[in-house]
Amino acid sequence: MRNLAERLTAYEATGHQLTDLEKPETFLIIEKLRPHLANLMGKAGFFALLSRSLALASTDVLWLGMVHLKSNGALEAFDPFEAHVSPEDFFEGKVVLLAAMLGLLVGLIGEELTLQLMRKSMPQLSINDLDLNPRDPNEKIK
Repeated sequence: MRNLAERLTAYEATGHQLTDLEKPETFLIIEKLRPHLANLMGKAGFFALLSRSLALASTDVLWLGMVHLKSNGALEAFDPFEAHVSPEDFFEGKVVLLAAMLGLLVGLIGEELTLQLMRKSMPQLSINDLDLNPRDPNEKIK
């Protein structure tokens, strides 16, 4: 999950538009997934998923403890500069949070449905970008 989250966050950071949101310091990928996941599990279900993801991720990235959820499941605006978070630490936090969310999501609904939701949310990404279990080319298949 971490590799996928890192690839998606890097893709977002290179200026590719995953959403029409304009603030670069927001969690764009999570915002892009939010309506689709809320449709699947309801707003309360999405809130619970993201809340748990935030709790898990904040044990690894302490500044994530300063991020709060709105009642609709959206992350409150967070200014990394005001919180004295470096761009590298902010990127890392976004990766860890997204990886936690994707890991929980795969555990709840499975890889296939998770991939379908991601493809629906981000149709401009190639299927290879959304591989949840990329194989090492040197790995032998049993």
